[in-house]
Amino acid sequence: TAPSIRLSPATRSLFDEPLAIAVQGLGPRQQVTLRASLQDETGELFQACARYQARDDGELDLARCPALPGGSFSGLEPMGLLWALQPQKPLWYMVKRDVQSPFVLQLEVFEGHGEPPGRLLAQAQHERVFLRDGMRRVPVREGRIRATLFLPPGEGPFPGIIDIHGLGGGLLEHRASLLANHGFATLALAYYQYEDLPQEPTELHLEYFEEAVNYMVQHSQVKGPGVGLLGYSKGADLSLTMAAFLKNITAVASLNGPVANTIIPLCYKDKTIPPLPYDEEKVKVIDSNILDSSEASINPFQAPGNQSLIPLEKAEAQLLFIVGQDDHVMKSEYYATEVCKLLQAQGKENFQILSYPGTGHCIDPPFFPLYSIGKHPVLHKRAVLGGELRAYSKAQVHAWPQIQAFFNKYL
Repeated sequence: TAPSIRLSPATRSLFDEPLAIAVQGLGPRQQVTLRASLQDETGELFQACARYQARDDGELDLARCPALPGGSFSGLEPMGLLWALQPQKPLWYMVKRDVQSPFVLQLEVFEGHGEPPGRLLAQAQHERVFLRDGMRRVPVREGRIRATLFLPPGEGPFPGIIDIHGLGGGLLEHRASLLANHGFATLALAYYQYEDLPQEPTELHLEYFEEAVNYMVQHSQVKGPGVGLLGYSKGADLSLTMAAFLKNITAVASLNGPVANTIIPLCYKDKTIPPLPYDEEKVKVIDSNILDSSEASINPFQAPGNQSLIPLEKAEAQLLFIVGQDDHVMKSEYYATEVCKLLQAQGKENFQILSYPGTGHCIDPPFFPLYSIGKHPVLHKRAVLGGELRAYSKAQVHAWPQIQAFFNKYL
């Protein structure tokens, strides 16, 4: 029989779900190269390839056969063809703006281990979707709020989470939509550079985020009494500040967040929290004008009476700090460790830290490609974000169910 690719699930799967890949109908111990390709919404191509040898019976199951050296990865990595996808255009980040359409994954099997690959033996297509059947996507334009609410199928009510991204602006829905598939009412919240929100804010107002909390708490499909917050980078310091100053916040997961207000002054009622000072002289330039800014933020713990430090001792929420040990944008592991020491000294026990080696600033849901060099949110130049391919992929796969378990426990 001619070689063919066998996938499970066969035709479509959620983007954050594993995909079982096997090839049947090969010759005994036949050497082949497998290639995965995916085009993002802008048409940019991401690819990964791996070299394999079939078993004596001509079967090749990626869950049982290790990849041989010479491809994008080696060893027993059943999902390697997905987590090792890298852009053909250097320093490109995979974004999913329209979560209602799938990414289409192309899989090809070529003869031999040559460069370029040999004859095409088999190919298959598979859809990677962001919304499972029955999910509801509801645009939200209530008062000042600009957001999208994702509701799981069924009657509800569901535990409610607000998802807040870092600097970069706009409305990003990929993480919120994937999280909602796991049984959460999830609000993807924009806070600048979107529709009629400010383009380049000179200050942010905590009242805007309070409005979003109130919207969720009062929603008939959201199970109270409080909500959870999932914040990444700048979105994490906003989430932690919300937990310190606002009511009805039960649990906060911070992804590589500072524990001080950063970049933009934050106002609430008659109080202004200044941003943490930033020392541009401590930004290092490494090869070909790529920056490393990991030392540039002033240490909020060493400046006595620092007004930027978030008063987390006021927070009643449970706190989960998820940090990459190779974060080059900020010292997120150090920040999380120090703030937890302060909380502990005050007799608090409402915190936990998950710390991942070889993981940089970007922590996305599983199977998003590594983004280790990107545009710096403040300096607007290319900068090291950090992270190493295999370690990062393992961190994503481990952290994602931990986030869900955390919210399930406390919401």
